[in-house]
Amino acid sequence: MRIISTLLLTFSFLAVQHTAAQSGKVNYTVTSSGFNTYSTVCYGNPYSGNCRSILEIAKEIDGLTGVRLPVDEQGNLKQAHLQLKFDRSVKLLLGVTVPTDQANATSLLSKLDFHRGKVAAKPVLLNALSITELPAMDVYEVRYPAGEQELTIPANPGFHIAILGAVASGKKIAFRDVKLEDQEDYASFHIDGFAEGTPLFTVVGGQEQPVINVGSPGTEDIRGGFEAGSAMKVNGVYHIFPTERTGAADMPMSHDRVKTRIGHWTSPDAIHWTRQSTILESSGVYAITHEDNPMNDRRSAIWSFNAVFSEENNRWYGYYLAYTTDQEIEPNHSWGRIWRCESQVPGKEGIGGPYKDMGIIVEPGLDSQLWEGRQGVASFYPFKVKDTWYGFISGAYPFLSKEDYPLHGGEKKKAWYVGLAQSKTMEGPWTRLGEDINPLTCIHPTFVENPMVSKLPNGVYIAMFDGGPSYLKLPNKLAYTLSKDGVNWTRARYLAIDSKVNKWWMTMRTPLCLIPEGDDVYTIVYTAWVHDESSENPHAKTRFNPVGMVKVKIDMKALEEVL
Repeated sequence: MRIISTLLLTFSFLAVQHTAAQSGKVNYTVTSSGFNTYSTVCYGNPYSGNCRSILEIAKEIDGLTGVRLPVDEQGNLKQAHLQLKFDRSVKLLLGVTVPTDQANATSLLSKLDFHRGKVAAKPVLLNALSITELPAMDVYEVRYPAGEQELTIPANPGFHIAILGAVASGKKIAFRDVKLEDQEDYASFHIDGFAEGTPLFTVVGGQEQPVINVGSPGTEDIRGGFEAGSAMKVNGVYHIFPTERTGAADMPMSHDRVKTRIGHWTSPDAIHWTRQSTILESSGVYAITHEDNPMNDRRSAIWSFNAVFSEENNRWYGYYLAYTTDQEIEPNHSWGRIWRCESQVPGKEGIGGPYKDMGIIVEPGLDSQLWEGRQGVASFYPFKVKDTWYGFISGAYPFLSKEDYPLHGGEKKKAWYVGLAQSKTMEGPWTRLGEDINPLTCIHPTFVENPMVSKLPNGVYIAMFDGGPSYLKLPNKLAYTLSKDGVNWTRARYLAIDSKVNKWWMTMRTPLCLIPEGDDVYTIVYTAWVHDESSENPHAKTRFNPVGMVKVKIDMKALEEVL
């Protein structure tokens, strides 16, 4: 693992060096206090006090070193007086948002004081930089001689600026329209290692390919691969309970998400896995009515098995989700119900079951909340805080009013929310917290899915979750949120593991765990999609979605900063 990590860092370093050489990058020094630099790359964060991130970037400016500009709480630029030291004559590159009614930014840029710098009258690149919450930026060149130089930017000049970096004065950038898109409606996000501040997580190792893939022993009748579930380490052995999308030979790929089962797999190292048994299996039968009717098969699809050990009862409890599935109305999975089951073998060695159903603990009903929508209750994960048990519940395709029930969930707003339920015991009864707390949009305004809760050594709770797909204008990364009390949670942060580990997936999906390994290192097992129906890449047409693994290290000193 250490060798893999070293190779990844080496390749990353060489790639940056190659990019820098192509761009004609010039290093320089920021001599004025209160400013810090950033890498002008995908996910780079150009502003101080704001988590706006670069989504796409022209190759001509990729890999430069920019200077973060300060912004206020509304995202408007604060006044900035920069002092820069160049060891040669350079072209400082500025990203500028230009109003649509203005042919060029010359009059706008006259609001800036370049001192000895000379700004070009026209941009060298159009639509060359996409940043969250902003229109696409054009790139302008400012020529500076060698030595100590200055740049003064007034507060709130009426447009947005990003300092992208410097290139040699002789570096020629050919004019072109890069045609990147405006991103005003793309919510900003914080990615560890790219955004301002100390990262909580650093990737220290991982596999360059899936650890369970099509053709792996035990996958012979799993047509659609894996999605969601849980993982843990017991007496030195890793266990996962993934949702296996088995499908049927005479059914289309969409049925893989209906005919499902919960498998039990074990491994000595989280890399080499052996399938042990089937814990649960769904019927795969579609609904005959569109509302939540007992005539429908309410165990049509089974998902998201979470194994939690009960100290009081000295056995493993399984919590899982059973859906009604509809062929005609979105979402395909509707009216989720959370079941609890118990291992019939006492002690921690009984983790593999068999498990006996003990009944439904949370389901749609008169106490459902509108945000749970047509899909809720869509997942459940219990965790204990002092004498109270809390459980993350989730919902999707929300109803905006009671009149929307049952057919119109998500028609006016699609969102994937989480909220909290509480109980005095793991067995229940479980009661939803009030709508003054639910849903927990403090984590993310529209998407949190399948949170898995762990308790860190200092007592802080951390929930790892699916950060959402890119086609919904979400970061599509593994995500996390922190809490001191289990009720109040921080804004979502994301892990760009593809910056250190080969990206073999098309869409990142669900983390199954955060397993401590000692020395603040943790193992994350996750599921991901490799199929992408919209892709022209023939390798993206595969039906099978694998399991991956990565190792991360937590900077415990960064926790207070994050909280």
